[in-house]
This record gives sequence, structure tokens and C-alpha cells, in this order.
Amino acid sequence: MRKTIIYQMLPRLWGNGKFSGIDDASLDYFKKLSISHLWFTGTIRHSSGKDFVKGDPGSPYSIADYYDVNPYLAECESDRMNEFCDLVDRTHRHGMKVILDFIPNHVGRDYSDAVGGIPHHLYSDYDWTDTYKIDYSHPETWNKMKEILLYWAGKGVDGFRCDMVELVPPEFLKWVIAESRKEYPDLFFVAEVYNKDGYRQFVEEVGFDLLYDKSGLYDVLRSIAAGHGSARAITWNWQFLQDLQPKMLNFLENHDEQRIASPWFTGQEHNTAYLYASLAFNTSAFMLYFGQEIGTTASEGHEGRTSIFNWCHPEELKMLDDYIHGNKRLSREKAAVLKEYREALAFATKDAISSGLVYDLCYCQKTENGFNFDKDFVFLRHSVDKTKRLKHKTFLLYLSFGGNGTEFGTKNTENKRRKVKVIIPQDALSYLGLEDSIILQNGSIDLEIEANGCSIITL
Repeated sequence: MRKTIIYQMLPRLWGNGKFSGIDDASLDYFKKLSISHLWFTGTIRHSSGKDFVKGDPGSPYSIADYYDVNPYLAECESDRMNEFCDLVDRTHRHGMKVILDFIPNHVGRDYSDAVGGIPHHLYSDYDWTDTYKIDYSHPETWNKMKEILLYWAGKGVDGFRCDMVELVPPEFLKWVIAESRKEYPDLFFVAEVYNKDGYRQFVEEVGFDLLYDKSGLYDVLRSIAAGHGSARAITWNWQFLQDLQPKMLNFLENHDEQRIASPWFTGQEHNTAYLYASLAFNTSAFMLYFGQEIGTTASEGHEGRTSIFNWCHPEELKMLDDYIHGNKRLSREKAAVLKEYREALAFATKDAISSGLVYDLCYCQKTENGFNFDKDFVFLRHSVDKTKRLKHKTFLLYLSFGGNGTEFGTKNTENKRRKVKVIIPQDALSYLGLEDSIILQNGSIDLEIEANGCSIITL
């Protein structure tokens, strides 16, 4: 089974800022990047040009009409829905699926559609003053929201990223997912959730395919980068999730979070250890945010975030578009980051990573062998390749989160290397069926590790 890899983008910031800008060259680029799903954020028509709107053109999460797309995304406003459907068709022809946002908690304060509107309260949650909270005490609300999902599924949309589901009655979510799948059995649902104690309910009872693991792995990696967290917590999060792990969506960036290469996260374009921890430690889906693969810093935005509220023109996204269309080469540094991402994402499509077994080796390592329990993480990934007479495919991955003098948030890019001895216990060999492995007979492997790097050994 292929690993799900989602690419999130705002069409208004890609290329010419229109559906047509996501052209065949762009889609070829995404496909070669091993992307399986494209999430087109900010497609459905949202509130804009009103005094209550945050920014200009406004937030993609303040929906003004669920049955329309934003006119500014079309070459010809009156033909905008056909232009969107052409984008869906293009994406499918390139072998990828389409995800749109579904915002079940609130609508824009000026919401209106030809069907008759959605019952809502005259207040908002938190500081979302450009929205009104949807009222689920009205039975008609349930059917109206279902019809919205069916409408977009009928346009060829393959799945939905569902916003702030913890603020919505779970009974409704369970019902609407089940009802939608009666007509479109393969519809794909991703939940934005933050309470780890509630993860199981959203998977087993409500029926979501994937859940954000923001409060889990993302926060763990963020704390390591900030200098107050330990790599031990990667294991703790994995143990907490247990059988829910394959239902997680891992990421290092999205529209809510700061760019990992920005000074507010790591301050470095190369973040190899973080990438492989999020991408390869388990079979979970992975998501990246447009431009992440060339080390975008969002220097034009606020505190390392690419704005979802205002018109902006990120220079690095322009560089990427020029590169994709053969107009200009990337700088040597940007090209190196892209090469790193391409290799990592291609590696993640291997059976051992996308669907294989995992064995966490950290518990049996020793500090006297060079292992740093707070900065290092080591594990095995294993599969059986049925196309090659049951040949085993096993990889050892050793991640080093800085350490050895490298401090994040600085421009210290000096290549620091150190030697370590990795212990491979008999339990690991038995669990993976590798008792006869010649390379592992001594029970250990000597490696040379690069700071903020990932060393991969094929066993």
C-alpha cells in the first residue's frame, strides 16, 4: 500500500494565482515529488471585501457560499466553476487526488447561497470574528451540510480536510461521513484535532481516515528544535498512539504553523532529521506545505508564516514556479534542499516505509557508544518484497537532531560528524525475522553520523 503524501497549497499564491496556474508542468512536478493528494486551500468562496473580514482578500475559513469558488481564482469569473473542474480533471489525469476544506463549525458572517443558507448563531468561537457558529440543533443543518459534501464529491473532489472538528457534535460528523460514503464510498476524510485523548473516538466512532498529530509528533519535534524537548518523546508519542499510529497525519508545516526553515522554528533550510522522523518512522501519512521542499522561510510574512489572510507575493514561491516552468534555475542551496526532499519522499514510497514493520532501537543504546538519548533517534523499518521471492528489505535509520555543537536558530552550518555504535538486540532480529542476517551477527553496527542528519543503512 502506497504511503499517502499530501501537498497543501493556496492556489492564489501559486503561479499566476489562478486555477490555470496549477498547470501540467506544476502537476508533473508534484507527481515526480511522489505526491498522492493535492489539498487546494482557499478554493471555496470565502468572505472578502467587507468591514468584518480579516485581511484582504480574507480568510479561507470564513465561507461566504459553499456552492461557489472564489472568482479571483478564475481567468473568466463567469466560467470559474468550469475552470475548477478542469483543474480537478487535470489532477486526476496526473494520477493524484484532490482534497478541499470542509468547515463544519462556522460560516462567514455574510454567508448566502442559492439553496437557502445554513442555520447559525450570531456569535463566533475564539477570536474568529469574521465567522458565525453553525447551529446543529436544527435538523435541517445536518442535511444541508451533507448536501455540500455531496455537491463537491460530484465535482470530482476525492476528500475533505475537516476544520476544527472538536467544536462540532461528533454525532453529526459520524452521520455525515457515513451518509456521504453511501453515494461515494471512497471519500477521504482528514480531521483537524488537538486533544490526543480524543483521537480514538474520531477514528473508531466517527470514522475519520486520518487525524492531525499536531499535539503529538509535531509538538515533540518542535520542542526538540526549541531546545527544551527530548528525542525520547518520539518513542513516548508512538507508545501512546499504539494501533492508532497508521491513522495519523504527520507534518512539519501547514497554514497555521511557522515555516520550519524560518528563524522561529529551526532557522535552517536543511532539516533532515526532522523530515525523516515525521516521514519515515511509521506508516502514517505525511503532509508538506507548498515551498517547504525548497526551504521557504516566509520572510515576507508575520513570524515565519505565509499569510492566509492577505495578498502576498512570496519570493521563494516565485523562484519555485520559475524553476518548474524552466524559466530560471534554483540557487545551489535551494536545489540541494529540493534534492533532499525528493530523495526522502521517494524513499517513503518503499514498502518498508509505507507499510512495513517498525522497531524502535533507542531503548537498548548506550551513551558510552556515542548515543545521545535527548538528541538521537534510531529505528528499523522492515518489509518483505513479495515480487522478489520474499526477499527481506530492511533499513536502519539513525537521526541526529543537532547536537555536537550545532545550535538551531543560528547560521552555523558547519558539517559536524561523530562516530557511534548502534546495538541491534536479538529481540529485534526475532521480531523482523532476521536471525540469519550476516551483517547483524555481531549485534552492532558502526556508523558515522552527521549533525541534523539521517544516516540510512540497508541491511
